[in-house]
Order: sequence, then structure tokens, then C-alpha cells
Amino acid sequence: MTGFESYRVRERAEIARMVLVGAFLVLVGAFFRTQVIQHDKFQLKAETNRLRPIPLTPPRGTILDRNGKVIAENVPGYSVKLLAQSTDSLRAVLERVRRFVPLDSAQIGDIIERYRQARYQPALVFGDASFDIIARLEEHRAALPGLVIQAEPKRLYPAGKSVAHLVGYVSEVTEADLTADRYPGAVLGSIVGKGGLERQYDDTLRGNEGIRYIEVNARGRLVREGAAAALPPTPGKSIVTTVDLDLQRFVDSIWPPKVRGALVAMTPTGEIRALYSAPTFDPNHFVGGISSAEWRKLNNDPAKPLLNRVIQARYPPASPFKLAIAAMALKRHLIRLGTQMPEPCRGGLRLGNRVFRCWKREGHGMLDLTGAVAASCDVYFYQLGLRLGLDAIIQDGVLMGFRDKSGIDLENELSPIYPSSTAYFDKLYGPRYWSPPGTTLNFSIGQGENTQTLINMMRFYQGLAGNGEAVTPFIVKPTSSRKRSLGMTQKELDGLRRSLIAVVERGTAAANRRADLAVAGKTGTAQNPHGEDHGWFIGFAPADKPELIVGGIMEFAEHGTTVAPYVVQTLRRYILGPEATGPVKLGVLQDEAAVGQAVIPRPVDVNLDSAAAQGAELDSLPEPVTQ
Repeated sequence: MTGFESYRVRERAEIARMVLVGAFLVLVGAFFRTQVIQHDKFQLKAETNRLRPIPLTPPRGTILDRNGKVIAENVPGYSVKLLAQSTDSLRAVLERVRRFVPLDSAQIGDIIERYRQARYQPALVFGDASFDIIARLEEHRAALPGLVIQAEPKRLYPAGKSVAHLVGYVSEVTEADLTADRYPGAVLGSIVGKGGLERQYDDTLRGNEGIRYIEVNARGRLVREGAAAALPPTPGKSIVTTVDLDLQRFVDSIWPPKVRGALVAMTPTGEIRALYSAPTFDPNHFVGGISSAEWRKLNNDPAKPLLNRVIQARYPPASPFKLAIAAMALKRHLIRLGTQMPEPCRGGLRLGNRVFRCWKREGHGMLDLTGAVAASCDVYFYQLGLRLGLDAIIQDGVLMGFRDKSGIDLENELSPIYPSSTAYFDKLYGPRYWSPPGTTLNFSIGQGENTQTLINMMRFYQGLAGNGEAVTPFIVKPTSSRKRSLGMTQKELDGLRRSLIAVVERGTAAANRRADLAVAGKTGTAQNPHGEDHGWFIGFAPADKPELIVGGIMEFAEHGTTVAPYVVQTLRRYILGPEATGPVKLGVLQDEAAVGQAVIPRPVDVNLDSAAAQGAELDSLPEPVTQ
């Protein structure tokens, strides 16, 4: 080998050595950067791949009644979840699960659908698993890869169906809820309130979720639990209500089976003591997730058990509205308590070529205001309505709050249907297709284009029973209260109360008179062409110094005398105690001459607000009867 060739070999060897050294330095730099400079970043990424976060459900705040009794609380429970890489692997494991515990195809479909919405979270299989299910799954854990069993608080409603519409229920937040931002701070998997107090005060009751970590292998299978420090959940705050749980249970115990309706008890200061709607449901069935079959059953039931008839059903206010007509006339100084109308009641009032009938075909004769309220004489109030005029009835009704929601602290309260002016009728029917006098007569007895919720009528009667100011009803005491004056003097209020006492002493509710408690109240019959008429009764006691106002509505009850015994029993239970209550006395309808008007025949020739009575919207109201 020549010297030149030897030089060329050494040169190439030097170049190769430099390349190797350079490559080594690059590798060393890369390793140094990965292992030292970016150590924390890659360690976190590795931990993220190895550790799976599991959300921890916070205990919801307790809901208590005014005496500290539990309406809603938390008890220990278990949830069962599955880690899965794909829907196919999840389905395969679920097929294994159903070998050991009951799990139908519909449930599997729901589980897979929830998993698709949040693939980064374990799929919830059972939100409220029994100890028997937990034991079976633990026994076969080896055959169930990705099984996660977690202890977490479970909601419990000790009073069950008796508090359903009052308290609502809880459920897992839906994607639609999150899109609409109905529950700020909630994420998929969060348990939130749906309906009632659970919904109204969800932000207070819910608390903040915690988190724990489990270690998984490359295939996503559980290796061990508690692989990293956990963040404990923050419990929700408790709330104290104005409700009397014993009274609430009592109302549920006396309510007749299969009867639709509602009952509310409140104090003169606006505190709700009981709020009941029937038919009802068991809110405990929603804990851990209600089955699709049961959810369909509740929604397809023609009796609508999920409907809160206290705030979400509207009915013609019927004869209880006569007190509003009387109040309007008194404060406008058109009549006094002893005022008689020009025409005595002979069973009807002729207007043009039509006769508006009174419920009592033979008539009541000549009555003053107190007697007309006690006898619920339609002819007296027809004439009183004409004396007021439709404009005044509308204007004063709006001022008294018959067009507005009551403002109770429950979501989804319906607004009443009440016109703001006579232009309402022109727009709805056309200027030539309605009769102002006929409409006035209908409004005078609580019929026509006037439909109210039970809670809104209760607000008006609370004003009558109190100091003349209608207070916004509430279940949890607010920081401030809103009041609406009825515009009446104390003398006028006292006079109307005496007329309501006469209803029970010698009038339409005389069968419910009791020697140990003076009750004032008003019966009513709300017309319903789809079936039997609905019955109203709103009363308060003691009559001279009211402590409680109770109102009830029963659908298809025919008349208010059917409802009165339940209202009176509720008043007696609250004021006199459990020893004063007994079985509700029904069907004791005595001779009219002895008790005034114990039986109320159906009124005729008046407007039927059937669509509004069923909670229909404004555009579905029927055409008024022009007289």
C-alpha cells in the first residue's frame, strides 16, 4: 500500500469516527433532553397513560323540613363501572356481566350510549347496585376485565311519593343539559337535580366532584386502585325549608286513590307548609338511573304523574274568583257589604235574548254581598260584574296578580291566562266576534278567558287571610319578600272574611262545619266539557285569626263540596294536632234548607274554558259564548 493510499484510509477512518462521535453526541443530547430537561413532561404523559381518573360523586346537601326532619338525605351506596377500549370490548364484557347479574338488552344499549358520550370515563353499568350484585361481580372479577366497583353516596327520600313534586328527583346530567348550560360546573357523569327543590337549589345542594386514580395496563385493564393521591369531593350545603313533613305525609295519606289534583297549605306570611300533587311517583326510583321502561310508563300515563298540578296546571278559578270580584267592587266603592242588587235571583239573569242561569234553578231571592258569597249566587255576581264593567275587572285583576306567576321558588311555573286589556279579545277572536257583556258575565263567576294555577289563587287568598298584602309564597326563606297590595281597607277585609265564614257556617260548605275550629272558605266548580267538572275549595283557620290557608283542586270532582273535607281535615291536623283528625267524611250532603247549599248542580249557559282548564296554551282557547 502506498503512502497516499494509507493516507486516504486514515482520512476515511477519521471521518467515520467523527460521524460516529457526532451521532453519539446527538443521541446523548436527545437522551439528556428526554431524561433530564423534559423529565417532568414525559413522566406526566406516562402517568396519564397508566393512570385513569375516576370522578367521585359529592354528597348532596340534606333537605330538611322546618322541624329538622329529613326530606332528602344521603346513604351509602355502590356504583359499578367498566373500563373499555372500544364499544366492541365494552359490549363483550357486558355480555359476560349478564351471566352473573340481571341485565337486559335495553340496559346494555343505554350503557353503551353513555359510554359513547364520554369515552374517557368508565362506563356506568349500575348507579345504585345492591350488595347482592356487588358480591356476585366481585366473585367473578377475574372474568370481568376493567371492572370498577366504587362506594359513593346515594340519594334517599324517606317520605317517598308523598314529597315527589315538592322535592323533585336527581339524575345524571345529559348532553342536552350541558349544551344548554342548565347546570353550571357540571360535567358528564355529574348527578344533578331534576324538578322540585332538587332543581331549584341544585347549585347549593350539588357540591364539587372529587377524583381518584386507578392504574391500568397497556390494554386498559385494571392493575390496582389508589395508584395516586386522590382529591376528595366537596359536599353540598344543606337547606332548611318551611315545609311541615308530618303535614305533607298526612295530606298524602288522606288523598283519595286515583284522583287527580293538588293541595297547598301556606301561612299568612307566605311560608309553604305542604305542597302536594296527585297522582304522584316515587323519586327514589330515579336514584342510580331510572330504567327506560319505567320512564316510558311515567311519560305515557294519561294521568301525567310527573306533572306538578300546583304550578303547572291551569283551571278556571270558578267561584273562588267571586271574592276577587267582590274585592274590586268594594275598593272602588261601588257596593258595601250589605248592598243588594236590583234584581233578585230567580234562577237566572236575562241578557238580550239569552238567559244566564244560576246554579240553583229556583233561585236565591234577594241577597246582600255576604249572603251571595255564602250561597255562591251567580245572579248576584252577574249584576256585580256588569256594575264593575269588563275594563275594571281586567285592570284590577292585573293589579291583584291574576296575570302573573306567583313567584314560588320552584322552576317551570306556568303563567296564568288573563287578558291585559279588551284588545286581547279583539286579537283573539276579532272585534265583531265576541260580546263584552257576555264576557263580563263569564268573568264575574270565574269562567271565560281566565285560568289560574292553584298556587296563584292561594296567593290571593293569603292576602285576604292576612293584612291585605299578597306575599310571594316560598319554600326556602328568601333574603327579601315581594308583596302586592289588594288595595283594601281592614274593614273591607274583615267583611269578606265574615262572608267566607258564612260559606262554612250556613252556605255551600256547611257540611264541613266543626264545633272545635272555625273555618272560612269558598267552594267552586270549574267547568270541564271533557268530563265531570273540577272542584275547588280554598279555606283558612282559625277564621278570626288565620294561622294556615289551605287550597285544593280535584279534577272531575263535580263540585267543591267534594274537596272541602280534605282541606278542612288538613287545617284541623295542623292547628289542633293529630288527635283532632280522623277519616275524611264524604258524601254527607244534607237538605239544602238545613245547610244552605250542600249540593251544587252544574251551572249552564256560561263559557267553557276547556282548553285552558287542561293547561293549554293561549292559541288553543275555545271561542267564547256570546250571550
